[in-house]
Amino acid sequence: MTDINLTQTEADTLISMPKLRVNDDTWDYPNSGGSLCVPLVSQDNREEFNLDIYRGRINLLKGTHQSRARQVIVLVRLDFGGSPHRNPNDEEIGSPHLHIYREGYGHKWAIPVPEDKFPNISDLYATLLSHLKFLGAFSHD
Repeated sequence: MTDINLTQTEADTLISMPKLRVNDDTWDYPNSGGSLCVPLVSQDNREEFNLDIYRGRINLLKGTHQSRARQVIVLVRLDFGGSPHRNPNDEEIGSPHLHIYREGYGHKWAIPVPEDKFPNISDLYATLLSHLKFLGAFSHD
């Protein structure tokens, strides 16, 4: 697989870009061990994104919410209920943690989850809404 690298400015622009659902399909949060991929698009329809949702098989409070651009570039990934992450500098970040694209490292770098952005990480629905808000994604009510 070919590496696709973005500059930090490009990544930050994609992360902060408002995102819309591509249709009015209804999606159900995945069951135990399940996953879901929801297509999103920029307001001008020039950029396509995917929101990936994974749910733990045994620990139902374990999961991942991930947004991708250009099919393969992970922009933001929230991991919760799982193992700690070891950054390239050997620093260990506990769970939950947030991966945000970093030039030269992609999604290999994590930070502690900002509590002001994700105030209720033990509530799956609230966490999903927080993730959507963090990404600038709009949902239809």
